[in-house]
Amino acid sequence: MSLLCARTDPMLLCRIVLFFVPCVGQSGWLYLRTLPDPVFEGDILILQCQGWKNTALSQVQFYKDRKLLRNPKAKWILHMGTATLESSGQYSCTGKVTPTLHLGTQRSKMTTVQVQELFPPPVLSAVPSPELREGSPLTLRCQTELHPQRSASRLLFSFHKDGRTLQNWGPHSELCLPEAREGASGLYWCQATPEGSRVQKQSPHLEVRVQAPVSQPLLTLRPRSTGLAVGNVVELLCETQNGSPPILYSFYLDEKILGNHSVPHGGAASFPFTVMSEQDAGSYSCQAENNVSKETSEPRTLSLDGPWGLPTLTSSPWFVPCLSVSLLGVLVIATALVAYFRPWRKTGPIPTQNLPPAPGGEQHPLYGNVTWPNENEEDDIYSSMIIVPKKSEAGPAESASGTWAGKHMPGHLEAQGPRWSIRKHLQKPSLATPSINNLAPCKESSQREDSS
Repeated sequence: MSLLCARTDPMLLCRIVLFFVPCVGQSGWLYLRTLPDPVFEGDILILQCQGWKNTALSQVQFYKDRKLLRNPKAKWILHMGTATLESSGQYSCTGKVTPTLHLGTQRSKMTTVQVQELFPPPVLSAVPSPELREGSPLTLRCQTELHPQRSASRLLFSFHKDGRTLQNWGPHSELCLPEAREGASGLYWCQATPEGSRVQKQSPHLEVRVQAPVSQPLLTLRPRSTGLAVGNVVELLCETQNGSPPILYSFYLDEKILGNHSVPHGGAASFPFTVMSEQDAGSYSCQAENNVSKETSEPRTLSLDGPWGLPTLTSSPWFVPCLSVSLLGVLVIATALVAYFRPWRKTGPIPTQNLPPAPGGEQHPLYGNVTWPNENEEDDIYSSMIIVPKKSEAGPAESASGTWAGKHMPGHLEAQGPRWSIRKHLQKPSLATPSINNLAPCKESSQREDSS
């Protein structure tokens, strides 16, 4: 009966077929399968588009998040390669079913692919601490674990520092340094991978600082520690030969802190100050400290000149100018006093005097004083004696010139018959012009004249 109906009514046959199969364009003809299931990092992800009851397909294409992927090399299988966490998404496929080509292109339902994390990134830690004292033991520990469904695999680890490999792949998750030195400071990281897997994960960087303790610092006082005076500038220089930076230097006077200075990259620190009073004298010291130790220097004593630190000529910058001004003032006063008390005299040619005649041809010694200014603005006084020979005609002594002690004595006297001599009473004469005053016969000569 059905066959007859089919022969007589073709439209009825089509309605019967559509009753048992999906409608055109619906997804019941195709479905998408992902392998493996579940999928983990490192697995090879495969997409497989299948027809209803394994019917043959043609013109198959694959989509991720509704975006077309590359065309598959096989007709209905696409190899996605190694799965990563970024491989997760919504996948689907389209194609034509061979028995129903007249129905057009069919689309599968969306299939969610969630790639499982095989293991979390490792975390590197330092035991007991990433900051430790030189000589202490250090243990680097790389920690992670596999997913429970893949726990049968074994993890391998490697350790690295500043771009160098310290330990290549191995089953040990710890690296031990029995005695860490200052050179062990740097950036460390580790890597982990399952044995036989292509997945490798790296830990964040960990900075390890192995700090050397500071040695006893040396305190130096510049320019010196003794013979100082008020007004001098003193510099305290503190330096330690060993020790990891940063280093904090502190300065003390009699165990009272004066100030401190931090040196971030190592080296010495200075503390300058000006000596203000005797209270700045005392015992000075300095202390060096870093994160692991601190040491104090040997004390240095600063002493001043005198009980109150009186300034000296070389130590005080203002004393020399004041001394120069004081000396200049004394010189002016001395010059004024000399000018005030200096006797007045008239320089020039010696006036002529008439000598009395000598009775009976006797000689007459004449005495007088010669005033001679020297180089020190003082007057030297000399005795002058002129002898008049016998039988000489008494005449005026107009001028004379002579010598004393082999030196020429300039003047305006010329001897015309009489002989004369000069004796110094005070000092040697200089080459200045002398003056002769108060020439007169001596008392002895007058007595002889009376007796004759």
